Amino acid sequence: ESKLKGEEALQTVGGDWIILRSSWLYSEFGANFVKTMIRLMKERERLAVVNDQKGSPTYAADLAEMILHILQVTEEQQEWKTGIYHFSNRGETTWFDFAREIKRLAGIEGCELLPISTEEYGAPAQRPSYSVMDSSKIRAAFHVEIPRWEEALKRCIDLVVK
Repeated sequence: ESKLKGEEALQTVGGDWIILRSSWLYSEFGANFVKTMIRLMKERERLAVVNDQKGSPTYAADLAEMILHILQVTEEQQEWKTGIYHFSNRGETTWFDFAREIKRLAGIEGCELLPISTEEYGAPAQRPSYSVMDSSKIRAAFHVEIPRWEEALKRCIDLVVK
Protein backbone atom coordinates (compact mmCIF):
# COMPACT_ATOMS: atom_id res chain seq x y z
CA GLU A 1 0.00 0.00 0.00
CA SER A 2 2.79 2.44 0.86
CA LYS A 3 4.62 1.63 -2.39
CA LEU A 4 1.48 2.34 -4.37
CA LYS A 5 0.98 5.67 -2.58
CA GLY A 6 4.58 6.61 -3.38
CA GLU A 7 4.07 5.75 -7.05
CA GLU A 8 0.84 7.76 -7.19
CA ALA A 9 2.52 10.76 -5.55
CA LEU A 10 5.40 10.66 -8.04
CA GLN A 11 2.99 10.55 -10.99
CA THR A 12 1.05 13.59 -9.77
CA VAL A 13 4.21 15.71 -9.41
CA GLY A 14 4.75 15.73 -13.15
CA GLY A 15 8.03 16.01 -14.97
CA ASP A 16 10.27 13.13 -15.97
CA TRP A 17 10.02 9.91 -14.01
CA ILE A 18 10.33 6.16 -14.35
CA ILE A 19 8.97 3.65 -11.88
CA LEU A 20 10.56 0.19 -11.86
CA ARG A 21 8.66 -2.59 -10.13
CA SER A 22 10.50 -5.78 -9.24
CA SER A 23 9.65 -8.96 -7.38
CA TRP A 24 11.30 -11.62 -5.25
CA LEU A 25 14.51 -9.56 -5.03
CA TYR A 26 17.72 -11.29 -3.91
CA SER A 27 21.50 -10.90 -4.09
CA GLU A 28 24.72 -12.05 -2.52
CA PHE A 29 24.41 -9.19 -0.02
CA GLY A 30 22.12 -8.69 2.96
CA ALA A 31 19.27 -10.88 4.10
CA ASN A 32 17.11 -12.44 1.38
CA PHE A 33 15.44 -15.70 0.37
CA VAL A 34 18.48 -17.18 -1.40
CA LYS A 35 20.90 -16.63 1.46
CA THR A 36 18.33 -17.70 4.05
CA MET A 37 17.61 -20.94 2.18
CA ILE A 38 21.31 -21.78 1.89
CA ARG A 39 21.81 -21.21 5.62
CA LEU A 40 18.71 -23.17 6.65
CA MET A 41 19.46 -26.06 4.28
CA LYS A 42 22.88 -26.42 5.90
CA GLU A 43 21.39 -26.31 9.42
CA ARG A 44 18.30 -28.50 9.06
CA GLU A 45 17.39 -32.00 7.95
CA ARG A 46 14.02 -30.87 6.57
CA LEU A 47 12.71 -27.59 5.31
CA ALA A 48 9.12 -26.77 4.33
CA VAL A 49 8.70 -24.28 1.47
CA VAL A 50 5.53 -22.82 -0.03
CA ASN A 51 4.62 -24.46 -3.34
CA ASP A 52 1.41 -22.68 -4.38
CA GLN A 53 2.73 -19.18 -5.05
CA LYS A 54 4.29 -18.43 -8.44
CA GLY A 55 6.46 -15.43 -9.14
CA SER A 56 9.47 -14.04 -10.96
CA PRO A 57 12.74 -13.88 -8.99
CA THR A 58 14.88 -10.78 -9.55
CA TYR A 59 18.64 -10.76 -9.13
CA ALA A 60 19.57 -7.33 -7.74
CA ALA A 61 22.68 -7.15 -9.97
CA ASP A 62 20.49 -7.49 -13.06
CA LEU A 63 18.12 -4.83 -11.75
CA ALA A 64 21.08 -2.49 -11.12
CA GLU A 65 22.34 -3.12 -14.68
CA MET A 66 18.88 -2.29 -16.01
CA ILE A 67 18.80 0.99 -14.08
CA LEU A 68 22.22 1.96 -15.46
CA HIS A 69 21.11 1.01 -18.97
CA ILE A 70 17.97 3.15 -18.66
CA LEU A 71 20.05 6.13 -17.50
CA GLN A 72 22.49 5.66 -20.38
CA VAL A 73 19.71 5.41 -22.98
CA THR A 74 17.98 8.43 -21.47
CA GLU A 75 21.17 10.48 -21.63
CA GLU A 76 21.99 9.41 -25.19
CA GLN A 77 18.49 10.07 -26.51
CA GLN A 78 17.92 13.17 -24.36
CA GLU A 79 14.46 11.81 -23.62
CA TRP A 80 12.78 10.16 -20.64
CA LYS A 81 10.53 7.23 -21.43
CA THR A 82 8.23 8.11 -18.58
CA GLY A 83 6.17 5.22 -17.31
CA ILE A 84 5.79 2.25 -15.02
CA TYR A 85 7.90 -0.75 -15.98
CA HIS A 86 8.14 -4.26 -14.57
CA PHE A 87 11.57 -5.82 -14.25
CA SER A 88 12.36 -9.31 -13.07
CA ASN A 89 14.38 -12.10 -14.54
CA ARG A 90 12.49 -14.02 -17.21
CA GLY A 91 10.47 -17.10 -16.38
CA GLU A 92 8.40 -18.12 -13.42
CA THR A 93 8.75 -20.49 -10.51
CA THR A 94 7.26 -21.36 -7.14
CA TRP A 95 9.07 -20.67 -3.88
CA PHE A 96 9.54 -24.45 -3.54
CA ASP A 97 11.09 -24.87 -7.00
CA PHE A 98 13.21 -21.77 -6.39
CA ALA A 99 14.50 -23.37 -3.17
CA ARG A 100 15.12 -26.66 -4.96
CA GLU A 101 17.23 -24.88 -7.59
CA ILE A 102 19.13 -23.00 -4.86
CA LYS A 103 19.90 -26.32 -3.19
CA ARG A 104 21.10 -27.88 -6.45
CA LEU A 105 23.27 -24.93 -7.50
CA ALA A 106 24.78 -24.56 -4.01
CA GLY A 107 25.60 -28.29 -3.94
CA ILE A 108 23.77 -28.86 -0.67
CA GLU A 109 22.95 -32.46 0.23
CA GLY A 110 21.05 -33.93 3.13
CA CYS A 111 18.25 -31.40 3.59
CA GLU A 112 14.86 -32.68 2.47
CA LEU A 113 12.65 -29.99 0.95
CA LEU A 114 8.94 -30.38 1.63
CA PRO A 115 6.32 -28.57 -0.48
CA ILE A 116 3.55 -26.96 1.58
CA SER A 117 0.62 -24.66 0.90
CA THR A 118 0.45 -20.99 1.80
CA GLU A 119 -2.25 -21.89 4.31
CA GLU A 120 -0.01 -24.50 5.96
CA TYR A 121 2.83 -21.97 6.17
CA GLY A 122 0.58 -19.52 7.99
CA ALA A 123 2.29 -16.22 7.09
CA PRO A 124 0.62 -13.16 8.64
CA ALA A 125 0.73 -11.16 5.38
CA GLN A 126 -1.42 -12.23 2.45
CA ARG A 127 0.50 -12.98 -0.72
CA PRO A 128 -0.90 -13.46 -4.22
CA SER A 129 -0.78 -16.98 -5.64
CA TYR A 130 0.39 -15.60 -9.00
CA SER A 131 2.71 -12.58 -9.11
CA VAL A 132 4.67 -13.27 -12.30
CA MET A 133 5.77 -10.01 -13.89
CA ASP A 134 5.48 -9.19 -17.58
CA SER A 135 8.67 -7.46 -18.66
CA SER A 136 7.72 -7.02 -22.34
CA LYS A 137 7.21 -3.25 -21.95
CA ILE A 138 10.70 -2.60 -20.54
CA ARG A 139 12.31 -4.95 -23.09
CA ALA A 140 10.63 -3.10 -25.96
CA ALA A 141 11.23 0.42 -24.62
CA PHE A 142 14.92 -0.06 -23.83
CA HIS A 143 15.84 -2.83 -26.31
CA VAL A 144 17.24 -5.26 -23.78
CA GLU A 145 17.34 -9.00 -23.33
CA ILE A 146 16.68 -10.08 -19.76
CA PRO A 147 18.36 -13.24 -18.41
CA ARG A 148 16.25 -16.15 -17.19
CA TRP A 149 15.92 -16.53 -13.43
CA GLU A 150 17.87 -19.82 -13.40
CA GLU A 151 20.90 -18.21 -15.08
CA ALA A 152 20.78 -15.20 -12.75
CA LEU A 153 20.48 -17.44 -9.69
CA LYS A 154 23.56 -19.40 -10.76
CA ARG A 155 25.61 -16.19 -11.05
CA CYS A 156 24.51 -15.13 -7.58
CA ILE A 157 25.12 -18.49 -5.93
CA ASP A 158 28.57 -18.71 -7.50
CA LEU A 159 29.38 -15.55 -5.51
CA VAL A 160 27.66 -16.68 -2.30
CA VAL A 161 29.28 -20.12 -2.01
CA LYS A 162 32.78 -19.36 -3.36
